[in-house]
Amino acid sequence: MGRTQYYVASSIDGFLADDDGGLAWLLQFEGFEGQAERYQEFLSGVGAVIMGADTYRFLLEEQPEDWAYPGLPTWVFSHRELAGYPGEDIRFVQGSPEEVHAQAVREAGERNVWMVGGGKLAAQFQQAGLLDELLLTIVPVLLGSGRRLLPDSPLREPLKLLSQRTFGKGVIELNYQLRR
Repeated sequence: MGRTQYYVASSIDGFLADDDGGLAWLLQFEGFEGQAERYQEFLSGVGAVIMGADTYRFLLEEQPEDWAYPGLPTWVFSHRELAGYPGEDIRFVQGSPEEVHAQAVREAGERNVWMVGGGKLAAQFQQAGLLDELLLTIVPVLLGSGRRLLPDSPLREPLKLLSQRTFGKGVIELNYQLRR
């Protein structure tokens, strides 16, 4: 069975997006040395995707014609159905993280479930004990405010560092175990 991984980029001070949900601060680092290879390595192990409505809407705005995760079953937590991508398995859901997680794990099989975002949804999954790993790509900027990595989800016990990698432009990836 695969793992459920929250693979995400953050500013040094723990923000996923600026106050308006913008990612210009992150996109300036696009194409750093090792990025494409690492992303493909990660994505090759993914069998299912879970995300929040804000993340999905961002993808719709940025890539209205091309789905970012072709062929992967995707669950989008939303209170309403949004525009879709023809031919893709995208499910708009409400309800408990446990129920959706069980479906995603089943469909992923031996591969991993990727919690794409956002922070509030990932925090709900973490609080329910459903996240196995945090793969945190730290980008060398300080935002000062914005949308938090895991809001209202304190992790007071030390996390186990599984690996670390350094990439170009001062970007660092840390892989922590969240569940024992």
